[in-house]
Amino acid sequence: MLGIGLWALMLAGSGVVHRYLWIRLVRDTTGPRTTARRLATSGVVLSALLAPATRMLTPLFDPSDGGGGRFLAWPGYTLIGVLLYLLLALAVLELPRALLLRRWRRSAGQQAGAAPVRVPATASAAGPEAATPPAPAAAAPAPDVPGEEDQRLLGRRLFLGRAVGTVAGVTALGTVGYGMSSALGDPLVRRVPVTLSKVNPRLSGLRIAVVSDIHLGPLLGRAHTERIVRMVNGLQADLVTIVGDLADGTASQLGPAARPLKALESRYGNFFVTGNHEYLYDGVEDWLDEMRNVGVRPLVNERVEILHNGAHLDLAGVEDLAGEEFGRGPDLGRALGGRDLSRPVVLLAHQPVFADEAARHGVDLQLSGHTHGGQMFPLTAVTSLANPVNSGLGRVEDTQVYVTNGAGFFGPPVRVGAPAEITLLELRSPLPV
Repeated sequence: MLGIGLWALMLAGSGVVHRYLWIRLVRDTTGPRTTARRLATSGVVLSALLAPATRMLTPLFDPSDGGGGRFLAWPGYTLIGVLLYLLLALAVLELPRALLLRRWRRSAGQQAGAAPVRVPATASAAGPEAATPPAPAAAAPAPDVPGEEDQRLLGRRLFLGRAVGTVAGVTALGTVGYGMSSALGDPLVRRVPVTLSKVNPRLSGLRIAVVSDIHLGPLLGRAHTERIVRMVNGLQADLVTIVGDLADGTASQLGPAARPLKALESRYGNFFVTGNHEYLYDGVEDWLDEMRNVGVRPLVNERVEILHNGAHLDLAGVEDLAGEEFGRGPDLGRALGGRDLSRPVVLLAHQPVFADEAARHGVDLQLSGHTHGGQMFPLTAVTSLANPVNSGLGRVEDTQVYVTNGAGFFGPPVRVGAPAEITLLELRSPLPV
């Protein structure tokens, strides 16, 4: 539940954003006191209320397939995506808009300053005294009507405002349309070879399917889970790993949407670790039980031994860092204590920032999610700054880290520059087979 202070901050921020949008998309494109301006202003006010209300109120509704959360979530979160790209497009257009207006003002000023002054024909012949006309008895006040150049400049400003608004609107809607097709379509399948120094030739070729950030909730339900299961089973993996953020709700609400996971197929088992979203709702233990019921084993600060072609691999998993607020959280000492150091160890940890701790414990490979790869450009740059690895395969000291973009999305049903994915890692030995 969001605090009152955060609610107030969100409303204030929405007000500032929509004030700017009103200036560029309403004031600059419509005449004063027109029906078009009144209707457009009403739309901006509605948007200013709907955007923060979506984030604040959606968690209060049942997120299951039959719940009411979707009726607010779909229009609200889609709107948030459109607003992001409207702001970006308008920001990019600010400089050319300002330069063009400056040029027009300068041109209008030069033309006004160059206007000829009419002098009576007798002035040059009669001498300087005759050139001075008599003062009128009573000059009538000039009407407050814009001159020809002022009217032309006003017309140009209106044309420019409408052109900027059209370009920004088309850009935003086109980008969100593309992003929705990416987010709601099948995830990409990435096949990534990973060479680990401790992998001997007998273990080489072990295939690990990595899925994260499924985010079941008001926008993604049982059909999404069924699609992921179908795609994962098609990879014929030796291990299936689900690296957190399975759902945005409780197990009682969204457990039915997760039940297709029971059909997951793998040679050595299916495994799960918690993400930060599992702790946003009461009952993380309920989700752990739900996973056990569908045949997916939670690794709660523990490890299992995987035997493949006579060689061993340690697969470990830790609770997410968000669990520390609830007296839980990751415990690598417990998960890795007493293991055979000659074996390679693969760690499931939801957040990539945990790689620093993993490196201190000699982990060979950490599998993570959490970042969504940024999900929506330019947020990709923000998540890149906040994480040692944002997407794909990287390294933190001697530990390799693979971060998946995730198979779902959070918030706007939009992905731009960071497509949803399911990954098949293949472990390889540096030694010849």
